Amino acid sequence: MWYSDVTLTSLTQYARRPGATQSSLLQSARPAAPEEKRNVESEEKKPLPAPKKKRKKKHGITANLSGTRYEVIRLVCEKCKFDICKEDDPNSYVPSYFEDNTYLIWSDSFVSADRITELKPFQRINHFPGMVEVTRKDCLARNMMKIQRHHADEFNFVPKTWILPADFSLLQNYAKDLKAKKKYKTFIVKPANGAQGHGIQLFRNAEKIPPTEHFIVQEYIDKPLLLEGYKFDLRIYVLVTSCDPLRIFIFNDGLVRMSTDKYVNPADPNLSNLYMHLTNYSVNKHNEFYQKGDSVETGSKRSIRFLNEYLRKNDFDTVLLWRRIYDMVVKTLLVAQPHLLHAYRMCRPGAPAGSDSVCFEVLGFDVLIDRKLNPWLLEINRSPSFGTDEKIDFDIKSALIEDTVRLLNIKLSDKRRNYFAQKAEAQKRLFRTTKRNEADMTEIEKKKQSIEKRKEELREQLARVRKATAREDFENRNAGRFRRIFPSEDKLKQQKYVNIMSSIFGIVMSGRAPAMQKEIQKVYNNQFREEDILDLIAECEADEKDGKLGSKAARGPKPLSSMPISLPSPPTEDEFDEEEEEEDAEYTSPPGSPGLNRRESRPPSTKSRPGSLRPDSRVSNDASSLCNSRPNSGVSSMRSRPTSNMSAVNSRSKSLSRLHGKQSIMQRSLIDDNFLITVVKEREDELTKKTLQALNDMRIKFPGKTDQEAELILDTLHENWKFHKPRIASYWLVKLDSIKRRKVIDIVRSNVRAVLQRIWRISDVDNLRLYRIFTRVFNRLLWSHGQGLWNCFSTTSQNGSWETIFSKSSENICENEFNCCRRIVQLCRDCLLIVYQFAAEAKSSSQQNSETTELSSAGTLSSRDKASSALMAPHNTQTLSQRYSKLYPRADTTAT
Repeated sequence: MWYSDVTLTSLTQYARRPGATQSSLLQSARPAAPEEKRNVESEEKKPLPAPKKKRKKKHGITANLSGTRYEVIRLVCEKCKFDICKEDDPNSYVPSYFEDNTYLIWSDSFVSADRITELKPFQRINHFPGMVEVTRKDCLARNMMKIQRHHADEFNFVPKTWILPADFSLLQNYAKDLKAKKKYKTFIVKPANGAQGHGIQLFRNAEKIPPTEHFIVQEYIDKPLLLEGYKFDLRIYVLVTSCDPLRIFIFNDGLVRMSTDKYVNPADPNLSNLYMHLTNYSVNKHNEFYQKGDSVETGSKRSIRFLNEYLRKNDFDTVLLWRRIYDMVVKTLLVAQPHLLHAYRMCRPGAPAGSDSVCFEVLGFDVLIDRKLNPWLLEINRSPSFGTDEKIDFDIKSALIEDTVRLLNIKLSDKRRNYFAQKAEAQKRLFRTTKRNEADMTEIEKKKQSIEKRKEELREQLARVRKATAREDFENRNAGRFRRIFPSEDKLKQQKYVNIMSSIFGIVMSGRAPAMQKEIQKVYNNQFREEDILDLIAECEADEKDGKLGSKAARGPKPLSSMPISLPSPPTEDEFDEEEEEEDAEYTSPPGSPGLNRRESRPPSTKSRPGSLRPDSRVSNDASSLCNSRPNSGVSSMRSRPTSNMSAVNSRSKSLSRLHGKQSIMQRSLIDDNFLITVVKEREDELTKKTLQALNDMRIKFPGKTDQEAELILDTLHENWKFHKPRIASYWLVKLDSIKRRKVIDIVRSNVRAVLQRIWRISDVDNLRLYRIFTRVFNRLLWSHGQGLWNCFSTTSQNGSWETIFSKSSENICENEFNCCRRIVQLCRDCLLIVYQFAAEAKSSSQQNSETTELSSAGTLSSRDKASSALMAPHNTQTLSQRYSKLYPRADTTAT
């Protein structure tokens, strides 16, 4: 029987199958027939299908909105294609190398400092630590009163305030003084930490105010601007995207919240009518006269855009109003900046300065306008309501949140970039070399280390400038309905804000004020551009490559074997630091510098400062004619220099001619953008040509001599160049310090500024592209302790030539701009020669007067003989301060 082949193991194995019965077990345990065995074997030989790989779910930018109750924020995040997740959602933890996958965190309530500390650099949260210093009513009043003691005129936009119970006696004394003068004021009392209009009361008699409660008492603004007979205030939305550095944006729309009872002046019978005196939506919505508008022009809640149009129709100056509001917002946040910066850096230790901020904040400024269009700051809401009870709420607040999210610039790649940045920082710490003791280092090693430190500082500054430029460009393209009000684009206003910020830091942080004020000037008043920093880095690399730090040569000129003939000796530590500080300083024209003296406007003066500029009608306007004006001038080699941009200039001129031929076709209502750009370029080229012509008309004037005599002096110096070369080198490179060398260059610089202001018809030429090119040339001439200008006297020096600054730059320089730079170099060279000769003649005349009276009374020599005798006189050993006091008596009050 086949039952004999059944074993306990086979029965147990088949019994494990679900739904197995005894008959099925026996049937399964029966030996298979030969045909059945072959079928089973063929089925076993078939390969099993490969298991399907599970596709990993692609995770986008996630937002944690579990801390907010407003649905409009969720809708906007979904519109921006964010993945909404909760804080306790297990799916939010996806990558193995991150603890959290949330990019955006939005909370309606207070956020602790520990939570901000734990944030990753790619995350963003909608609150700053320390913002409570201006969002609580008592803190805002306390900080404002502290700053008002020093800047009363700048911070006069806050009503007079008392903090109870501390200021109760001051309040009573103020009320008694008003009573003695028979003046009556209304006081509004608010809870120090209240919101939504709860607990607000009005008093006509200050003696009835309870002294024991923690209240804020303010003078009531009893003459507000009315809208259709109703009192109103503005809810202005302000976005702070960063506090290190501070960046402030204001939304171009907001809410106009109106009271629901028509306004009358406060009196004892109507003090309890809060529907007339308060504009809070949470108070007035309970009034039966509250109206929900169908549009922005009706109802008890309207838009700021409607208000602006209403004020224009009634002949109010809206531009002046909003200029005052912008100023008020910036100054208020400047008061909070010391607290914001301190609290943020305490929460984010180790974060590099200028890095992306993990915090942002949308603030609600409540502003009241009086009848004189003066804005009054009532309070600042840290978490303004984003409720959308009406259509106007949804339209304004959804646009506000959408533009806010766009300005945050949250990208999916931020997380991976942060990971690699942390990895690179860890490797940098791991492979960091230990610092050697300065006592064991030689002088060459110390100076080399100083150069390396300087280069590292310049590279960090270059990275900050590039990042700031990229950030500003992104903000300009993605601001939407926001407008940046700090940093300001107006230079004068920005300088004013920076001075106020420095003063506030000095008041609030007295111990650390000097260091913080220096940092403020460095961050917010940085005048260096990317090209300037690249030039400074190139100079450091050139000094290091030439081995100047290790040079043991004596000070003064070398033998007259080649040009340049003299190199300065290695600077000491103090001289090196002083020179670097001077390179960082912004070049400005010195006070009392000579103006432009033109022949057609007035005759040349017979007495003037050495080095003043004058025109010469004999000189051709062609820039190339300047190259062969004097022998050995070093300019002739510049004439044969190939201009890399000549083909671009020719192609531009051809395209302009084609455009001129098509002017009849382009007569249409909408002008093409390319045509506008071409017209602007033509205008710039025309003004550049006029500038070149004016520079060609300039000449260096010698005090007390005619134009022909000054030309003769310069020609004589070049003819006797071998005699004067070591003396001029010693005078320029050794005897003049960096300040006096800069003053010589500033003679030309100040007159060039005057020419640009006259031709281009602008007062501020710092932002002019042509002047920025000139500034780079002036900086190059002062490079390496004056070596840059001295190299221009050489006909063989190429590495130190001023032309190299354009070969390393990506900026295209046209032919006229290059000829202008060439002419400026020629003027600086002539100015140095005139100043040198003036000092030599002053010394020789003083010596002759002291030796004999005959030479002092003799006046029969011609002008040429006088110049020749002065030129041939060797340099004496008179001290630099005595000689330069005759040259610039007003400028050398401290040089000894």
